[in-house]
Amino acid sequence: MSSTPQITDSHCHLDFPDFEGETEAIVARAAAAGVGRMVTICTRFASLDRVRAIAEAHAGVFFAAGIHPMSVAEAAPVTVDDLVALARHPKLVGIGETGLDYHYSAESAPQQQESLRVHIAAARETGLPLIIHARAADEDMARILAEEYRNGAYGCVMHCFSSGAGLARAALDLGFYLSMSGIAAFPKSTELRSIFAAAPSDRILVETDAPYLAPPPHRGRRNEPAYVVNTARVGAELLEMSYEAFAALTEANFERLFTRAARPGGEG
Repeated sequence: MSSTPQITDSHCHLDFPDFEGETEAIVARAAAAGVGRMVTICTRFASLDRVRAIAEAHAGVFFAAGIHPMSVAEAAPVTVDDLVALARHPKLVGIGETGLDYHYSAESAPQQQESLRVHIAAARETGLPLIIHARAADEDMARILAEEYRNGAYGCVMHCFSSGAGLARAALDLGFYLSMSGIAAFPKSTELRSIFAAAPSDRILVETDAPYLAPPPHRGRRNEPAYVVNTARVGAELLEMSYEAFAALTEANFERLFTRAARPGGEG
C-alpha cells in the first residue's frame, strides 16, 4: 500500500477534447500523486457514452450525468425517468452537474430552473447526491434548493463553490457540501477562502474541474486530476491541519456523500 496520502478529485471532465488520447497517462499521474479516485462529469447526454466508457475502463474513475445549465436551451429536456434509468449503472455516483448560470445564459433562466428541479427529483428518488453549478444566481439558487428540500430531503454538493457567503450558508444549513476548486488557491480569493474557513470541516470536498481552473503553480495551463493535491494543500493551511489530516478529512467527507464510490479494490 502506498504511503502517499490518498485523496479524491470529486469533479473533473475527462471526456473533454483537452484530454484526447491522454486518459491513461492522466489517470496514472493522478494515482502517482495519491489521487486514487475521481468523478468525471457528463454535462450533456450526447457525451454520455464516452464518459461512461472512461469510468468503466478505470477502477478509480466514477461518473455523474446531467444537463449543464448552459446547455439546457439546446438540449432535449431531460426527465426524472431518464436520470433514474442512468442510475442503474454501478459506477454512476451522482446526478448532475445541474444548476443555474445567469452569467452566460440568463436568457434561459426559466428552462434552467425547470431542469434543476428535475435533477433534484431524480437525486431524491435515487438517493444519489446532486452536483450543483451556480454562477450569478445566488438568490434563485438558495430559494429553489430550500423549496425542494421541503418537498423531501436529498444530498448535494455545491461544485467549484465560488459564490457568496449567503449561498454558502443556505447550502450548509440544508446539510449540503461545498467543494473547493483551484479558485480557492488563487491569491486574490481571500473572501472565498474565508467562506471555506468558516464552513464545518466535515462538509468540505476538493476538486479540479479539470481541464479548467488549474491551481498555482499550474495556473494558466491545462488542469488535471493530479493537481487537486495543490488545492488540498491550500485547504490544509486554511484549516490549520497537516496535508495528511486534510486528505483524510476530505476522503471521509467524500465517502459520506458519494456512498456508491467504493475504493478501488475495497469498500467505500
